[in-house]
Amino acid sequence: MTAPMTPPPAAPAPQGQAPAQQFWPGQAPAGGYVSPIPVRQATLGDAIAAEWTKIRSLRSTMWTLGTMLVIVMGIGALIALVTYNVADEGDIQGDVLGMGFVGVLLGMIPLLTLGVLTISSEYGTGLIRTTLTACPSRGRVLGAKAIVFFALTFVLTLVATTLVALLDAGLMSDLTTEGISGSEWLKATLGVSLYVALLGLLSLAVGALLRHSAGAITSMLGLVLLPPLLALFMMSDAVRPVGKALATWSIPSQLATFYGAELGDGGPSGWTPLWVVLGVTAIALGGAYTSMTRRDA
Repeated sequence: MTAPMTPPPAAPAPQGQAPAQQFWPGQAPAGGYVSPIPVRQATLGDAIAAEWTKIRSLRSTMWTLGTMLVIVMGIGALIALVTYNVADEGDIQGDVLGMGFVGVLLGMIPLLTLGVLTISSEYGTGLIRTTLTACPSRGRVLGAKAIVFFALTFVLTLVATTLVALLDAGLMSDLTTEGISGSEWLKATLGVSLYVALLGLLSLAVGALLRHSAGAITSMLGLVLLPPLLALFMMSDAVRPVGKALATWSIPSQLATFYGAELGDGGPSGWTPLWVVLGVTAIALGGAYTSMTRRDA
């Protein structure tokens, strides 16, 4: 084992002067100063810290996620309170946790907007050039954005859906003869939160692909709202199977599956919607990575 290297000895200073500072060959810049901050390769942890700083310092994050929380918990609590006041004992049939469905469906809209803005706003303002200068690895940048956004939206959605579920269960316990199973709790909280957070990742990937905030937001809203609306007008025999497929596999219908909705033969059931959105999101993120690596910022 070799002994550690030591800096070369400094030349003796003239009498009455301080000794010259020692530098490795080629290390001392003009003026003889070397920064005490160590120079090292950037890591994924550094990119995650940078993305967390950006996303929590933007006003759009506070407004969109704040609106999402207000909608999910506010509408969920309102439906539960109205139902509690008008229903009699034994009137409530089925999964009482389904009262949170409308709030989650509407609350995901500002969340999808934030997913698009997380990356498309940087392309719009030119900040993406600074980001890629600080971290040239485009895959690392995309991965850091995806990790930070998914973790943030998943935690907040889980908190909101859990509070709504607890309120529903507490108010409806005297109005229903059926208990709430562990599977129903898990799907209405963890399952819904994972599904919504993955849809947020999908919106981030669409923002990276289109690089245009308005276009990407419109595309995501169309993906959520257009299929069930089109299905309403496909009533003729020729296109009825297409309309049924659009209605059955639309995002609102898949979300309703987590709240115990039965969509009939050929429709999603159980945890199937989660695997569907996971596969679609993975493909979209792969396309976003290819787009970022092959196109100029």
